[in-house]
Amino acid sequence: MKLGEETSHPEGAAVPPAVDAGSPPRVHGQTQRSPHRLRRAVGPWGSYTWGYADVGADIYVALGLVIASAEGFANVAFLFAGLVYVTVGLAYTELSAMYPLAGGGQLYVLRGLGDFWGFVAGWAVLLDFTIDIALFAYFSSGYIDHFFPRLSQAPWIIVESIVLVLALMTLNVIGVKESSKLNEIASAIDIAAETTLVVIGFTFAFDPAFYWHQVTMFAQHFDATKLMFGTSLAIISFVGLESISQAAQETERPTTVIPRTSIALILTILAYALALSNLALGVIPWQTYNPGSTGAQFCHHLSTAACSAEHLAHENAPVAWLAIHVPGIGQFIAPVIAILGAVLLLISSNAGVYGSSRIMYSMSLNNLTPKVFTYVHPKFRTPVVTLVVFCVIAVGELVFSGLTPNAAVTLGDLYAFGAATSYTLVFVSLLTLRFTDRETPRTFKVPWNVLFHRRGEAYEVPIVGVLGLLGIASVLLMTIITHPIGRVAGPVWIILGLAGFYLYRRGRGLPFYGSAARDWPSEQLAVYEESGETALADEYRVALRKKSRKNSRPAIR
Repeated sequence: MKLGEETSHPEGAAVPPAVDAGSPPRVHGQTQRSPHRLRRAVGPWGSYTWGYADVGADIYVALGLVIASAEGFANVAFLFAGLVYVTVGLAYTELSAMYPLAGGGQLYVLRGLGDFWGFVAGWAVLLDFTIDIALFAYFSSGYIDHFFPRLSQAPWIIVESIVLVLALMTLNVIGVKESSKLNEIASAIDIAAETTLVVIGFTFAFDPAFYWHQVTMFAQHFDATKLMFGTSLAIISFVGLESISQAAQETERPTTVIPRTSIALILTILAYALALSNLALGVIPWQTYNPGSTGAQFCHHLSTAACSAEHLAHENAPVAWLAIHVPGIGQFIAPVIAILGAVLLLISSNAGVYGSSRIMYSMSLNNLTPKVFTYVHPKFRTPVVTLVVFCVIAVGELVFSGLTPNAAVTLGDLYAFGAATSYTLVFVSLLTLRFTDRETPRTFKVPWNVLFHRRGEAYEVPIVGVLGLLGIASVLLMTIITHPIGRVAGPVWIILGLAGFYLYRRGRGLPFYGSAARDWPSEQLAVYEESGETALADEYRVALRKKSRKNSRPAIR
């Protein structure tokens, strides 16, 4: 059975709108719309918490990794990555408001740069999704082990993580997944808890002199490699904004709601990342997150095994470890932070499980990957092939990471590479679409645009988009320079994907580097009409008619 045969998907299911399984795509690769569409039931708060449940969990992972790497300049690493994240968020906001369809960055690159680069972007995102499954399951186990410190060691934490991944796979295969309501409740509680931690921490625990000591000590012994390594890991704190754009096809009035919720999410995550990183440097020694320093300086009273367990408990549950050191409320809020961290990280891991099905479905629909990835289970009506394949890959990544000296850093290496690669292509697509698709209404534009004229036409180039491209390209370069596993495994993943892409396209009689023709305007109008954006549909039709009349004019000799 293929997606689009008579199926019934649960509300908010991870399977995008289906097509007629019995018919191939239109001639020259054009896709078909189907009467089976995802239900639009996500409002502003639901859209915001959909993203927060994914992005908000990232700081629970990145805080310890970045402090251990960038040491006293961890706040600088978070600041640079945060500024890049703001530009990424603005780019996604413009593009998701333009194209309110499931698919996220992969769809935007497909629209802007064509099939080849659309595949590369999608394949890089899929690397992130598999790492998402593994990395967040690993840290979810780490926060659970806040209550059982001795389990925060290999192989036990790897075994725990694998069990969580297999449980998520099973739940998704039978059609059970986290609901929007769970996102809303968990996100609201977490925002309250993190805000309390930040306010009380800065009021009663933050030591300006100690903070200045940690920062200046690193400045005196400045190590550019450590700062680059920490900055490339800090980008992990901001990965996941794509969740809002992936839910665009299930969002009410997406061209209005998505820009508002995206901007709110950008500001929220940036504020928490900067606040928590600076708070940590003013409360606890950065060495408590560093494997090379903990045993020598902070575990004199413990046995080697106990010291190792205590350090790993800090490293695998960094926000809970910070919370413990807040006087007065530490002993009460740390367990709450640990439970919330475990829940949010498990939701984020699950986002990787069902997100992979969204991306693979979109790529299969657009003739980038084999149609087998649109197969659904005849009983459970879920994309079982995609779910099993990518969960098995995630399990393999967990096993591999468990064989390395630091499983969290190993997984973080690959995560940073996939995110930086995909975001770089999204920026290139954003700039390209400013020239190639001027007809689609832009209810939100990346700010600070430079107007110039070319051949009698006016174009706007976003300065923020150019700066964002340079910023994320520098993060990609940092990742390649400082991540020995990422710079090998990441490109190998892309190369293997391109080999499969070549064989598939050759078998289908489609160009490897070129693009199949698609009826994008019809697809766009159908989305506007279906989502109730009739004014935008009318505006788009007028723009298309103007373009058609202009193109039909005879050339002036």
